[in-house]
This record gives sequence, structure tokens and C-alpha cells, in this order.
Amino acid sequence: MSAEEVEVAISSDRDIVLARQKGRGMAVELGFSSVDATLIATAISELARNIVSYAQSGKIVLRRIRGSSRVGILIIAWDDGPGISDVRQALRDGFSTSGSLGLGLPGVRRLMDEFGITSRPGQGTTVTVKKWRQ
Repeated sequence: MSAEEVEVAISSDRDIVLARQKGRGMAVELGFSSVDATLIATAISELARNIVSYAQSGKIVLRRIRGSSRVGILIIAWDDGPGISDVRQALRDGFSTSGSLGLGLPGVRRLMDEFGITSRPGQGTTVTVKKWRQ
């Protein structure tokens, strides 16, 4: 991996902390405010927590990105777990199959500037989000 991209294997709480730290560090290096760096770290935590909770293992990829006149961070959370049978329902506030508060995916969508998800039951889930520096 170059400094442009960092990949963190996710299978435990320790990995969640590491991914969060790496994401916060990259955000600071890219010039994000401390508030935005915290939002990015929080989104990474939520995505990594979903991997551990639902798929047991996966990965988080952090990538520096550049637009026409701006810089940002791309976060890809990938697993080959059970997938999400109803993505629309999973994106509703308060929905949870684990008994949690259900803030994960809807919260991540609110924290980030761009959000995409693909999931197939039995084949896994990929969430792709971007945050642009203001």
C-alpha cells in the first residue's frame, strides 16, 4: 500500500480501534478540521463494528482522493458475510437486527458527504463513503 491508501483487516475490537486511528490520522494529514476528523473516525468505527458484528471479518480501505478543486477521503468497508436482505430497511433510523440502537448505517450516511452500499444475501456487503474537505 502506498501512503495514498491504507488497508486494515477487521476481525476484532482492536482492529476497529486501529482503523479509526488510521482514518483520523489520514484526515488530519489531508487538512480536515478536528471536527471532521472525528466524524470520519466515527463513521469508520460504525462500519468496522458492523463487519465484526455481522460478518466476523472483512476490511476497511482508506484512500486519499482528489476532485477538480478539492481533496477528500474515500472509505470502503467490505465483507463477505451474510449480506443484508433489505438494504432500504437497514438504512432506516432505528432499524437493527442485533438489538442495538440501529444508528450504524443511517448515522454513517449522515456523517459523510457521499454514501453507497451494495449487498447480496449470502455474498457480503460493500459500503463506500466519501468525505470532502471544506
